[in-house]
Amino acid sequence: MSATQDKKLTDIVIDDLMISSEKVAHVQLHNPLEHALLILVKSGYSAVPVLDSSFKLKGTIGKTPILNAVLGLERFETEKLSDMRVDEAMNTDVPSLSRSDSFMDGLKTVINYPFVCVADEDNHFDGILTRRAILKQLKRNYYTVEHEHE
Repeated sequence: MSATQDKKLTDIVIDDLMISSEKVAHVQLHNPLEHALLILVKSGYSAVPVLDSSFKLKGTIGKTPILNAVLGLERFETEKLSDMRVDEAMNTDVPSLSRSDSFMDGLKTVINYPFVCVADEDNHFDGILTRRAILKQLKRNYYTVEHEHE
């Protein structure tokens, strides 16, 4: 049974739905792009959070920016993967949420992203909110409301 099952959408906060940082694949700023690509391929994710050495959120890295970074004029220059670092190809313009933000804040944010990072006021990485978690909660709420009206 879900902890949010008996809550109204207006009472749900990001903390209720997020995946904690311990369970989230991530890379660090100075990892080689080769390592980041390996993490992405092995995990099956399209992107992962990028953290600094003190676990502060710095952005995200995905397969497309990595491939763009090693794209030459006539071929992928894969030898660059071990020379280039994550901070050279990562996306730093990413939204984030806090644990106390509302369900609606989460819904608005994940419309354009498969996941959104959750960080505290000092930008320490707390976890992620996935679009899947938001959609599952909407479905659960829809069927609960439908069942009440029968």
